[in-house]
Amino acid sequence: MAQSDVLLERLLKLHPRRIDLSLDRMHRLLAALDHPERRLPPVIHVAGTNGKGSTIAFMKAMAEAAGLAVHVYTSPHLVRFHERIWLGRRGGKGGFIAEPHLAEVLEECERANAGKPITFFEITTAAAFLAFSRRPADLLLLEVGLGGRLDATNVIEQPAVSVITPVALDHAEFLGQDLAAVAAEKAGIIKHGAPVVLAPQPDEVLAVMDREARRKGAPLYAAQHHWQCYEQHGRLVWEDEESLFDLPLPALPGRFQVENAGTAIAALRLFAERTGRPPFAEKDLARGLRKARWPGRLQPILRGPLRRHIGFDDELWLDGAHNPHAARALAAALAEFEEVDEKPLVLIIGLLKTKDAEEWLKAFTGLAAQVICLTIPGQDAAMPAEELAALACRVGLSARTAATLEEALRAASHCRPELPVRIVIAGSLYLVGHALALNGDRA
Repeated sequence: MAQSDVLLERLLKLHPRRIDLSLDRMHRLLAALDHPERRLPPVIHVAGTNGKGSTIAFMKAMAEAAGLAVHVYTSPHLVRFHERIWLGRRGGKGGFIAEPHLAEVLEECERANAGKPITFFEITTAAAFLAFSRRPADLLLLEVGLGGRLDATNVIEQPAVSVITPVALDHAEFLGQDLAAVAAEKAGIIKHGAPVVLAPQPDEVLAVMDREARRKGAPLYAAQHHWQCYEQHGRLVWEDEESLFDLPLPALPGRFQVENAGTAIAALRLFAERTGRPPFAEKDLARGLRKARWPGRLQPILRGPLRRHIGFDDELWLDGAHNPHAARALAAALAEFEEVDEKPLVLIIGLLKTKDAEEWLKAFTGLAAQVICLTIPGQDAAMPAEELAALACRVGLSARTAATLEEALRAASHCRPELPVRIVIAGSLYLVGHALALNGDRA
């Protein structure tokens, strides 16, 4: 076991609950560390329910195409914790934090915390801030973990730009039972005077964001009002009052990625204006759209041990869609696939008990030929496969269970023995991470 793994196991025990939203513990620890959060590169702070990771992936790829050194903080990881911390490098591409460096900053945070209660996400976020503060970069892309207002990342006093991706109901036990309540938590990242980019939002979310931005004197730059992005003749078109870009479609599949790409472009344009940098060139935006990668989001599996369990002509995809809003986006993307190349769709799914499984499953009625349900390995909060299969049958889907992912893959491949099938592993990033680990992939 690597030294960082030992440290991470210890840090998990510093608080009895995995989630306890508050900024008090974070402020205490950062003060003990001499405030690394005040020595960061200019920050683009990203909240939202869905699309945060893809939007960050587009911004990273486009900013790197323009020659910027980009730090990135995202969560959760798929296979190894190191994936959460990307260290940019001036004059080079950078990479995930190295094992000795990660162990060093984790140990430093553990010493500074001195055994006091703190959540795993809080202390590891502090460790990321330490790492980022010690390597010069042009930009830090900082993803909110949960919510916004009381998230550990929200100690950033003055981001260059705040970004809020599509807001939907999720984590109701922490964020509220209706869209307005969830939106209010996400709007907590809006800071006085810092411009805010909004992805396309429902009207009630837009109203909350507009009210909070006005209250804090934060310029609002909202999709469909101040900028728009759409697909036209196989190209991505982005425009506002000043500019019109004709760009290639994103490398990431799915029509919803056009919106995420548009949000990323809007944020980078504001970032350049806010920091006094030259505007991003159209060629760099185009290169970034083509090069962006975000593992576990409609990711094709073309090789590796997982494919040994399915037919040669079967398709295999991974997607971390974990709430009803994301499930509907995934279903729409798979319906597009079906229009181009008809294949029976088999879903291999696992969900957490905290998710609205019935609404998730409804997204695939009339689309999935078969649903194979798993209990996500190693997750105490996983919904039992039998319960998930019963819900699937209730909404009109053909469902069965499997004990392991390998068994599920073999069953999926034989769902239509005479035809190649399209197999999609989905429902949780934890299940996607399990699949990648079995496939020998490090995202």
